Amino acid sequence: MYKDGSVERLVGSPYVLPSPNDPETGVTSKDITISQDPSISARLYLRSLNQTHLPKLPILVYFHRGGFCLESAFSFNHQRYLNSLVAQAQVAAVSVEYRLAPQHLLPIAYEDCWAALQWVALHPLNNGLNKEPWLMNYADFNRVFIGGDSAGSNIVHNIAMRVGVESLHGGVKIFGAFLNHTLFWGSKPVGLESSAGHGKALPYLVWNFTYPRAPGGIDNPMINPMSPGAPSLAGLRCSRVLVAVAEKDELRDRGVSYHEELRKSTWEGEVELVQGDGDNGFHVLHIESENAKHLIKHSASFC
Repeated sequence: MYKDGSVERLVGSPYVLPSPNDPETGVTSKDITISQDPSISARLYLRSLNQTHLPKLPILVYFHRGGFCLESAFSFNHQRYLNSLVAQAQVAAVSVEYRLAPQHLLPIAYEDCWAALQWVALHPLNNGLNKEPWLMNYADFNRVFIGGDSAGSNIVHNIAMRVGVESLHGGVKIFGAFLNHTLFWGSKPVGLESSAGHGKALPYLVWNFTYPRAPGGIDNPMINPMSPGAPSLAGLRCSRVLVAVAEKDELRDRGVSYHEELRKSTWEGEVELVQGDGDNGFHVLHIESENAKHLIKHSASFC
């Protein structure tokens, strides 16, 4: 970020076009506009449109990684990852392109993702909306999942909590949510986190950069859902949760703590923890690795 306010992003995989038929997975993708103002778009994924009499597919609304300030639903890495996940899970996926900080500080990304999920939920209603044919023809609105990686799975948690306060259109329910390598943090270390330099750790810096006016700072419930002032995790509105952590990820203990707190709460759903070797986002950045294949397979079987 330069003194004149302009921004140059030096990290992140290149943008790629959607594919009418990915040669490795047989998955078809296309880009759509959800909203012109504010500007919200998405990349949609379906497995093999050539098949006739397809059963209705579960819906996955996915939020990408990147610390709220990097990456894209249209990036090479996320295209490869979603192709693989959709092929194995047999879902109709909506990968949301939300606006990024610092041009669009939080909570804008949360609002964009909420708007995208509400757009999906509108489709079963007879309301004259210009509806997306892929969702109308192939999607089962009784099996809606949300999922994300790192910052994206932070969004997943906050969306699932918001559904407990504000219902989705048409009474659509969130059936399940997966949270991979979730971006949570707080003022006090948990697990094996070191107290030395805790306040200068990357998650702390990312939060202050992307949400500098967050009420409560690093203990805002959106980044620290286990903070004393956070709403009870019993308010999470989905039936099943899958939490994935990576052994070399500094966010690991936050994910483990989240799983434990959710399990001990009065929330009535089912929660599972899956642990893998590697660093944050290995299944997106190194999709050919055995660890990545294992996590993608686990996520696919969850949906």
